[in-house]
Amino acid sequence: MGDIRQVPVTELPDDFTAETDRVLLDVREDDEWAAGHVRGAVHIPLGDVPARLEEIDLDAELLVVCHSSGRSMRVLQYLDQLGFEGNCVRGGMLAWIENGKPVETGGVETR
Repeated sequence: MGDIRQVPVTELPDDFTAETDRVLLDVREDDEWAAGHVRGAVHIPLGDVPARLEEIDLDAELLVVCHSSGRSMRVLQYLDQLGFEGNCVRGGMLAWIENGKPVETGGVETR
């Protein structure tokens, strides 16, 4: 896990809808997503990632977020085994909220 770069939330935009060269992948469960997520994030729960890999733009800079970073690291280790790189959002949504960054609530739609 030491090789995976961790990016602080303070270095990220509040909204990913206009990002064309970066993807924020949220790997939390549906109920966690509905409780609050980053606008413009792609939602694929951890257990669904292998089956839904084609939904992730792996040519873009990949940032992975979960509740506190544990699941993000697991996804990034899996992707590393497949030859893809990504970055972990340090501290996950806990850090996002602690830093006063905005969240959207409701729905389990994926982008």
